[in-house]
Amino acid sequence: MLANDNIPDLVSANALSELGGTYLDQVKSTNSDTIVTSVTYKDSVYAFPFTSNTWFMYYDKSVFTDDDIKSFDTMLSKGKVSFPLSNSWYIQAFYAGNGCTLFGDGTDEAAGIDFGGDKAAAVTNYLVDLVANPNFINDQDGAGIAGLRDGSVNAIFSGSWDAASVKEALGDNYGVAALPTFTVDGNECQMKSFAGSKAIGVNPNCENPQIAMSLAAYLSGEEAQQAHYDERNILPSNTNITLADDPIATATADVLDHCSIMQPIVSAMSNYWSPAENMGKNLIAGDVTHDNAAEKTEDMNTAMNTDVAADAEEATE
Repeated sequence: MLANDNIPDLVSANALSELGGTYLDQVKSTNSDTIVTSVTYKDSVYAFPFTSNTWFMYYDKSVFTDDDIKSFDTMLSKGKVSFPLSNSWYIQAFYAGNGCTLFGDGTDEAAGIDFGGDKAAAVTNYLVDLVANPNFINDQDGAGIAGLRDGSVNAIFSGSWDAASVKEALGDNYGVAALPTFTVDGNECQMKSFAGSKAIGVNPNCENPQIAMSLAAYLSGEEAQQAHYDERNILPSNTNITLADDPIATATADVLDHCSIMQPIVSAMSNYWSPAENMGKNLIAGDVTHDNAAEKTEDMNTAMNTDVAADAEEATE
């Protein structure tokens, strides 16, 4: 089993078999285009998806109305909102929401990362103000769920893995929704999470690759996904399974359809994570201000487009 962003490294190591024939048909006919794209690398499909991998919003229904949760800024005016700004898997939601891109549509490695210029600096300035807002709390080391339990936090951003803890904390006030909008320089922007999947792959070097392929197909099939959901509440990616009464399934589907970008699985994506995390940490620490936001944004963008591994290799030669 693997997260879809591991596919490039596994393919490079000759550790994943390309799918074809009926196995490829199974993946394409029982999953959304978004999920199929998540396991596609260089025009080939390399794994059987069995669940999506993204995040959405949990909130306290006694604090926020259905209209309130449409706007991040409105929520901040009415209650305490916790967001993992120092986590690089989350902070991009603001930059992507204002038009910044990662490798074009997520598959064009030559396009690089575009987290620079006025559009990105405007987001950084927005985040400077966000951090200064007394109703904002950085969600780090479990601060968000702990706050839901004691009432010091009214909304958090996370995934299905935290559902049980949030339900326990909020009880009858348990609310789940897709992602809100936020306003940058007077323009309404849609927050956009990374979307990916968890999947099952087959090592081409195993002793019985055909048997392994059949097993992977079964373990990711409709019957197995239904069992995963019934036994462990793992949301299925199989489109033949309907979960209309599950609020998490509804929120996840909404995010995948309207409030996300595909998490790129190109090799250069590895250069994104540390600069994004550093930006979040520096914002929280107060090291990024309105005076230096544009400069810090360009520094981040430059770092994201610098191949650290290649530079290190050159330095040792």
